[in-house]
Amino acid sequence: MKKINKIPQFKTYEEEANFWDTHSFTDFPGEFKPVKVVFKLNKPKDESLTVRLQANLKIKLIEVANQAGVNASTLARMWIVEKLRVV
Repeated sequence: MKKINKIPQFKTYEEEANFWDTHSFTDFPGEFKPVKVVFKLNKPKDESLTVRLQANLKIKLIEVANQAGVNASTLARMWIVEKLRVV
């Protein structure tokens, strides 16, 4: 019958690091518990900006956006990005 090893208590992180440099976790069956790991992407969050337009400008923006096959917000964002690249 094989002796079941127990993970010792460590006084420092350096002592623990040295231990794991010379041992395998497979030498310690039953000493570990399964954990659930969830990875999340850290994508930048979009910011919003309220722009006030006269009614006739909003209607024209919607018309041009519809012709381009996008919504008004997307078209406005595209125009802003295009303009800022020129600056």
